[in-house]
Amino acid sequence: MPEQLSQSQIDALLNRLSSGETAPVEEDTGPKVKEYDFKSPKKFTKEQLKALDGLHENFGRMFSSYLSGLLRDFCEIEVVQIEEQSYYEYNNALPDNALIGMLDFTPTNRHYSESFFMMDVSTAIGFLMVERLLGGTGKGYSPTRDFTEIEIALLETIMNKADDFMEDAWTGYVDSNITFRNIETNPRLLQVLAPEDIVVIVMMSIRLGELTGSLSICIPSASLEEVIESFSVRYVRAAKKQDPEAETAKKNIIMEGIVSSDLEVKAVLDNFQMRLKEIVQLQAGDVVLLNKNIHDDVTVLVDSEPWYTAKLGESGMKKSIKLNRSLAQPKPEES
Repeated sequence: MPEQLSQSQIDALLNRLSSGETAPVEEDTGPKVKEYDFKSPKKFTKEQLKALDGLHENFGRMFSSYLSGLLRDFCEIEVVQIEEQSYYEYNNALPDNALIGMLDFTPTNRHYSESFFMMDVSTAIGFLMVERLLGGTGKGYSPTRDFTEIEIALLETIMNKADDFMEDAWTGYVDSNITFRNIETNPRLLQVLAPEDIVVIVMMSIRLGELTGSLSICIPSASLEEVIESFSVRYVRAAKKQDPEAETAKKNIIMEGIVSSDLEVKAVLDNFQMRLKEIVQLQAGDVVLLNKNIHDDVTVLVDSEPWYTAKLGESGMKKSIKLNRSLAQPKPEES
């Protein structure tokens, strides 16, 4: 603690304040300290959250492509932020009227527990989806009322498709089944976790046409802790080079599948042009002059692609060709 100020020092400070002068501010040169809440410690590393970011980026690309085709409008979804917080903070931040899809998360590995995801979509985006599905333009339409039963039934169709894309994104890390359960519109009555439980919130922005909203996914940390360790294991396996014998077997399987395919092969002696008037007057027995000699090479086409050159000839009573050079190989030097 500093020493007690004398009366003269107090008078000097009062004179400075009355004259408008300010005392120099001493800069804090001490070490910077970052606040840490021990009541809700961080449970996931930056690398694990980065893997979770990439997972939901894949989900956003697939879901936005589906919405663009379904609603016939431009759609873009991207991850904005991933953070940990208590369920009370997340639930308290939700508006009174919400559009929350409940998704069941069931890993195929029995060592992992079943869980759930909560996917909250802006109500403005929800009303815009309904408007576009019913043939409207969706411009200037953002009511503040609750969703009707018919509107919820339409949105359930979209949520049902969203869980397929979510499952595809998670299968790259953890084999699981994700199924849509139902839609909740009142978050105050949605007490699926204890208020102090920690959850991971994936904040995403969704742009649909001229409207921009938010899409958040709430994942309980207890269930995420069980499966997050497999993220790094799956990454290492993906980076490992495959066995050469397995690669050879895979190529053989592919070749066996395509070896019986039918391809059109035709020999072309020459290409030339004629006037339509001459073509109309052609009759059987007419002689058409070509730009090539009969002894010149002909081009052999495989499915309209030139592959070989060949010589015309006869085999018994039939016309035939003899392949002499592959067009994929360099032309041999002439002596």
